[in-house]
Amino acid sequence: MQYHPHPTAGKPPQLSLFDGLIAHRLTPFGEVPHAPQPADDCLSEMTLTGSGDHCRQLLAPILRDLSEAADTRWLTVIAPPASISQSWLRETGLNRDRILLLQARESQTALELGCKALVSGCSHTVITWFPRLDKASRLKLRVAAAQGNAQSLNIRLGS
Repeated sequence: MQYHPHPTAGKPPQLSLFDGLIAHRLTPFGEVPHAPQPADDCLSEMTLTGSGDHCRQLLAPILRDLSEAADTRWLTVIAPPASISQSWLRETGLNRDRILLLQARESQTALELGCKALVSGCSHTVITWFPRLDKASRLKLRVAAAQGNAQSLNIRLGS
């Protein structure tokens, strides 16, 4: 009788998606998570005014640079305005393999979705499009960005 080792014997076990990406970020039951102090540099805001075409022309190289960042995590765009469409993103030459475009739903606001994306740590930058951020919303975004070691960028498009 011969012994045939299992094909995966001697190899490290492969982690599931949950174990590899999500579970290590969850706080065990009963433990209080240590909330890092939100840094002021975790949240940036930019206002672009003028014609829609001009604003998109100024925005394109910024998004392109973020999509080509050395950080291998996602560039996440949360609920962009209609003028920032999938086709526009494609036409501007962004690295579409590194961009995650998420839309808010009735069950989850854009702010909640943005905070969730920041906290997950799966994105190096999360872009939101709020016309105005109050103090509480700013604090939520800063805390979430600090927890996920990410950057939050809010862009205001005006006319």
